[in-house]
Amino acid sequence: MVGRQAVRRPKRQRASHMSVPDTERPAGPVTPQTPVVSNYGLVLTVCILYLVGFLTGITVLVGLIIAYLQRDRTDRVSQSHFQFQITTFWIGLLYFFLGLLTLHFAVGVLILLWWVVWTVIRCVKGLLALNIRRSHLKSQSFHLTR
Repeated sequence: MVGRQAVRRPKRQRASHMSVPDTERPAGPVTPQTPVVSNYGLVLTVCILYLVGFLTGITVLVGLIIAYLQRDRTDRVSQSHFQFQITTFWIGLLYFFLGLLTLHFAVGVLILLWWVVWTVIRCVKGLLALNIRRSHLKSQSFHLTR
């Protein structure tokens, strides 16, 4: 053992040391990176998730979460669209539960049918307004009109 040198193994980092920020990079101004998906792409994604939600159900919740998270981080036009989509979800949920509660009566089927038509029309109107970069003026109304 006289002629052999001891092999040093590097120390393993503990999990607590892994959360230490990287100080190897020079400090300086940080340039903001462009997002992978634009604001208009996210608005379009939420509309599509709402429409697919008629088949799956869960995608509506994913769209709602995206709309809530992006509502305050975007430009004015996209912000009005996200608010429009959030309002569409909550009013649509009200229509849905009202239709389910009255399903034993003939009016429940009509309410559920109205809910589907109303939601599809609002999504299409939102997509058309998004296409020409126009904001929703009355994003919190029950009406189908602008």
